[in-house]
Amino acid sequence: MLLATKLRGLEAPKPAASSQEPAASSQKCYFSAVTKDAARRRIAVVPGDGIGKEVIAQALQVIRATGAPVDFTEFDWSADRYLRDGTTIPADGFAMLTRDYDAVFVGALGDPRVPSNVHAKDILLGMRFKMDLYANVRPVKCLDDSLCPLKNRKASEIDFVVIRENTEGPYVDVGGVFKQGTPDEVAVQEDVNTRKGVERVIRYAFEYARRHGRKKVLMTDKANVMTYAHGLWQRVFKEVAAEYADIGAQHMYVDALCMHMVRDPGQFDVIVTNNMFGDIITDLAAALQGGLGMAASGNIHPERTSMFEPVHGSAPPFAGKNIANPIGAILTAAMMLDHLGRASEAKKINDAVLEAVRQKKTTQDIGGSLGTRECGEWIQQQVTGNR
Repeated sequence: MLLATKLRGLEAPKPAASSQEPAASSQKCYFSAVTKDAARRRIAVVPGDGIGKEVIAQALQVIRATGAPVDFTEFDWSADRYLRDGTTIPADGFAMLTRDYDAVFVGALGDPRVPSNVHAKDILLGMRFKMDLYANVRPVKCLDDSLCPLKNRKASEIDFVVIRENTEGPYVDVGGVFKQGTPDEVAVQEDVNTRKGVERVIRYAFEYARRHGRKKVLMTDKANVMTYAHGLWQRVFKEVAAEYADIGAQHMYVDALCMHMVRDPGQFDVIVTNNMFGDIITDLAAALQGGLGMAASGNIHPERTSMFEPVHGSAPPFAGKNIANPIGAILTAAMMLDHLGRASEAKKINDAVLEAVRQKKTTQDIGGSLGTRECGEWIQQQVTGNR
């Protein structure tokens, strides 16, 4: 999920001042990008492509309804921008986001008019790698029995979190092809795992469990096949787990994990894993909570600006039809507010979403009859009523 654009001559937002030049065409400012009130948080918004624009618009309205002290600056990094000028993100874009904003809120990236999806790769993977957002956090919580696809299971049994290493593995794009197009062709893709990268995400998982009152951390790998790379994961996991006597430490091979996620998801609390396995099992996990339209995520560095995005893609065939489920984006907004220290506002959003699901004030994919806008407006009104 991403957006691409070249912002030529883009300047970072200036420090708080009595006057400010009009925003460049690549930005839309809501309230102000920079404020004198240190308690206010600055959020960079990248709606992106396809349904990303629609669901992010609803999520922003819900955030405003909470009264949270936040200001938004919107960037038009997207396929549209890429097709206009052939670039994706300004040279100083990632540094600017890290320097001048407290969080980044992304919709979805991907457009069939850009078959290579180079803009999505540059923006989304660029944020993860260049901003060093090493922990991808995906809550998996089913909100209603009607959304649970498992026989004889209740929604209350599906409540765990997957923490995925976000900056290493095959995604670093190290490898090559030899003798391409011949019968002797060889393709190699490296799975990069560093001690630093493995240790910090495992430690993050234990700290997350401790902060959120969770009792177990399970590490999943395939060390019986990937003996070197995942042997490192096993050694580091045992070392770090020894420092957290109050948190149970468990291990499961990833194939067994997939089976048990379907057979008995209630046994899981926090799952930590590598980049590729995390990518795969979180799609399975999303199915347990009602589909990708319900799934939120955060790309986190605890000491830096972090990025938040709903898990679903840009879904070009559904764009502009007012049928996309905005709840994943709205729950992501709540996750972002909680990360920014606005727990009470985040709770208002989560409570309103829960009520929308219970009353079927949702889109058709999860049993409702509302459109994207109508669902977002209902949740917004519910939040406003609880202020």
